[in-house]
Amino acid sequence: MAAAEVRPAVVSDAPEIARIQHDTWRSAYTELLGEAAVAELDVVELEKTWAETIEYPGTRVFLATEGEFTVGFCVAGRAPESEVAAADGSLPDDAATTALIASLLVEPRWGRRGHAGRLLANASTWLREDGATRGISWAAQTDHASLGFFRRAGWSPDGTVRILDTGSTNVREVRLTGTLALELTP
Repeated sequence: MAAAEVRPAVVSDAPEIARIQHDTWRSAYTELLGEAAVAELDVVELEKTWAETIEYPGTRVFLATEGEFTVGFCVAGRAPESEVAAADGSLPDDAATTALIASLLVEPRWGRRGHAGRLLANASTWLREDGATRGISWAAQTDHASLGFFRRAGWSPDGTVRILDTGSTNVREVRLTGTLALELTP
């Protein structure tokens, strides 16, 4: 295996992040999101969105690389109140120090090589340094790979669910929560 690394993304990485999102959603999430929703993905629009996300204050996008290849990414930042609130709208005591892993995606062909773990560990370190004490993320209830990954990292569903309307179908998502005290093991 070539050297695997994680680094913060820069704006010039936006096309590669857009490619990974586009290709991975097509290969791994078409059934979940619906053919029409995935078909609407426009790489040029995705590139613009990713360039804006990379420069968004308080957010950091991390890239996983293996050798010369970009293989995955993770978006992290403070969780907006709407993401951390309970179903009744109430906020937990630690709402101000809760972080959101908004997206964590590794191309399937690069899976099972530790890239997702490195991305989450690097994001967690940065978030802790920024004062966050706990993390949350959302995953489709039927996305067993993502749910399994977060469970292995020590995160678990907190009982909060939401429905994502993709225009083709409704996706039930569960909120996961866990520690940011994650360390890579050799």
